[in-house]
Amino acid sequence: MNAELEGYYLDGQTARRQRVRVGLTPMALQIVSEDGDPLYWPWEEVRQSGNFYGDNQIRLERGKKTPEVLLIPGPLFLEKLKEVTPERRSNFRIPTRRRKWAVVALLSTLGVIGVMAPLYLWGIPTLASIAASHIPVSWEERLGQAVVEQLAPQKKRCLDSGRAERIEEILTTLTSSLPASPYTFRVVVVNHSAVNAFAAPGGTLVIFQGLLEKTHTAEELAGVLAHEVQHVLHRHATQAMLQQVSMRLLLAALVGDARAMTYGLEGAQAMGMLRYSRRYEEEADEEGMKLLMASGVNSQGMITFFERIQEESEKSLKLPTYLSTHPEMKDRIQKLKWLAGKSPHSSVKLLQGYDWKDMYRTCRADDPPR
Repeated sequence: MNAELEGYYLDGQTARRQRVRVGLTPMALQIVSEDGDPLYWPWEEVRQSGNFYGDNQIRLERGKKTPEVLLIPGPLFLEKLKEVTPERRSNFRIPTRRRKWAVVALLSTLGVIGVMAPLYLWGIPTLASIAASHIPVSWEERLGQAVVEQLAPQKKRCLDSGRAERIEEILTTLTSSLPASPYTFRVVVVNHSAVNAFAAPGGTLVIFQGLLEKTHTAEELAGVLAHEVQHVLHRHATQAMLQQVSMRLLLAALVGDARAMTYGLEGAQAMGMLRYSRRYEEEADEEGMKLLMASGVNSQGMITFFERIQEESEKSLKLPTYLSTHPEMKDRIQKLKWLAGKSPHSSVKLLQGYDWKDMYRTCRADDPPR
């Protein structure tokens, strides 16, 4: 490929941003991704966006209504273009902002920020909360399915049916005590060493193998599941994702990006980056503890699990991914203990007679077929 360089390609139909190699020839741009067929953009169909993207990047587009987009290093592109087809060099440039407009632009930006800051701090979270409460469950399920397919694709899931049934038994014990709920809960285990778990909108609970191996009893996993179930029931993930979309739309609007929705949806799907507020986490703690009590499950399991990984993180000076989303854990553990004090002493024993260490083999490749 002649005059090769690297960039990012968006197909105009999805939010996916692909890393690509770009070749310049006298007749066309040649775009090659890792998992797709080469694309050819004839120079006559390529145009440059007029938006400002800084000194190191320009945006090329092809198509009209929903154009394909190529983000590429500006100076290097122009240098290669001059070498390959110098007569087209004048059709492209690195956008710059005129200095005489710098003061006006700065004052205008400050004015917009002054108006939008209160909306960002108070309006968007409130609107996201209101919107989430009116979203149909079917919409949440579709959104959650897209999230799970992205963060926990089929090829990374642990498909041991026997052990999965035991986890589902724990989940059934918890959810059987719930009043009528529109959600259908299920658990997906991901073959990954991260100590992490999350609840996708619509009812899918994703547990990473690394977290599963940190639990010592079925009751400890029940504590994690109870916490995540409450995130679903209170639509915390849905609210957080709606808020993130709004934030991205706001920021994109401030810089004049016409493709704001594309970037907003791309960000919304990156659920692994979401961080719940302290209020959301405390609500999931308290309601999760109540769920354990109502189900007759020993509530100490939630406490001992959080205490163990908190102690391990202090020794290793590295906070597990799961706890990194749970601020002020020491204070919250104390509150959990206070809540557990209200629990009746009698409790059911989950998975009676089952050796919990066997659960650690859920994702082991050498596990014999069941």
